[in-house]
Amino acid sequence: MILNRRSLISGAGSILLSGVLPSWGAETKIIGGSAFGSWWRAVLPSQVDTLEIKVAIEAVVALVDNAMSPFKKTSEISRLNDAIDTDWHSVSPKTGIVISESLRIAQLTNGAFDPTVGPLVGRFGFGPITGSSIAGYQNIQFAKGKLRKTIPQASLDLCGIAKGHALDRMGDILSARNVTSYLLEVGGEVLARGYHPQGRQWQIGIQTISGGMSAFQRIVNLDGVALATSGDTVNGGQEGGIYFNHIIDPQAQLPVSNGVASVSVICETAMQADALATAFMVMGSKAGLALAEQEGIAVLFLIREPSGISEVMSDQFLQYIVV
Repeated sequence: MILNRRSLISGAGSILLSGVLPSWGAETKIIGGSAFGSWWRAVLPSQVDTLEIKVAIEAVVALVDNAMSPFKKTSEISRLNDAIDTDWHSVSPKTGIVISESLRIAQLTNGAFDPTVGPLVGRFGFGPITGSSIAGYQNIQFAKGKLRKTIPQASLDLCGIAKGHALDRMGDILSARNVTSYLLEVGGEVLARGYHPQGRQWQIGIQTISGGMSAFQRIVNLDGVALATSGDTVNGGQEGGIYFNHIIDPQAQLPVSNGVASVSVICETAMQADALATAFMVMGSKAGLALAEQEGIAVLFLIREPSGISEVMSDQFLQYIVV
């Protein structure tokens, strides 16, 4: 489905909660902190023990960071990258879940999402992994909790999916404590369960392209699903009228510059939404929409046109739209 919207706005699409969420007073508690170079936030019922939950969520942030950050030389993923061999290496269960899902989505998107892209990301100044070229996800084997690189120099970069995994684990913490209604956010990615204190579903704003901090392209209802957005001016910019950013096309081996300003994806898990938002940015609106319709994925593309911004969305995305 294509909807054209004439506009002068330009910039990056992103998730913004503060412009949509009213002040609920005693009905909720809001807690938060730093995470993965950004921040996290939880909107919770007023009766829950927020101190205990904050401690547990911060433990998740630390565990995921210590296991999957390529910026930490002592992380599990860095140790795997430093192993220049083709041997099988044991992987912790939580890291294994993320590796397995990253390889699944890489195969689904024909490499548009590729967890071996780290050397290219580093080449353009957006990451710490070095190397002359990427190995390709096909050269990573994972089975029965063990990983093997068929090219010794291959490396893994899980930054495009680990944040979503962390968000899912935060949700698990709340569910284990019988918290059935909440809103979680990590660096602009959102996971919602249950209902707003006023009895309606949670409503989340997808920000316009540089339309101001309170201007929204769309507002969507979320319950039991996650929303992730990738945009072309987050860690990026433009030169000669061409927009580029930290999202790298593994096939072209260049930053994405295909006219897509942002992609918003709604999935059952934040891990899926996180990775697919990146993949669809790489694929572009035509190929990305075709895959989304084939797989029943809810996705919204914002595309830069000479006349402004146009929208392209899958039929599945329509069911979540409020405005």
